[in-house]
Amino acid sequence: MEIRLAHVKDTEFIREIYNDEVMSGTATFDIAPRTIQEQRDWLTERSGAHVVLVAESDGEIVGFGSLSRYQRRPAYSTTVENSVYVRPKDQGKGVGLALLGALIEKASEHGFHTIIARISAESKGSIATHKKAGFKEVGREKETGRKFGRWLDVVVMQRFVEIA
Repeated sequence: MEIRLAHVKDTEFIREIYNDEVMSGTATFDIAPRTIQEQRDWLTERSGAHVVLVAESDGEIVGFGSLSRYQRRPAYSTTVENSVYVRPKDQGKGVGLALLGALIEKASEHGFHTIIARISAESKGSIATHKKAGFKEVGREKETGRKFGRWLDVVVMQRFVEIA
């Protein structure tokens, strides 16, 4: 498996993985699939210090992860929020942990101080993966999302980054 920076040509593969979760899971609270243009715009917004990485295996993209701006106010500029999505048939194979490790490395290289993860409480695998990568639970937002006719909690996790 290779982890690399995402390119615009990866947009459709990223969109397929993301939209699968939109339609069938609770890892994202989006409820409408992204169009190709929306996904391209999302990818383009994450260039420079805010990155998107893809995991590629046997010539196929099996997952992606991103570092995004946490908040717009300047005092938050050294904090990022991460997201990791893995194709369903490749979950549980270490793809998410590999992507998360690479994102932590990028955060370090780019001088970020802390990474925040906001994870659906139903996403036990993602919570476990973040714990393996050194994240600690710092809070829980009760019933902040509603999807598939039910209320969803969000687990807030945080990891400090040693600047390279």
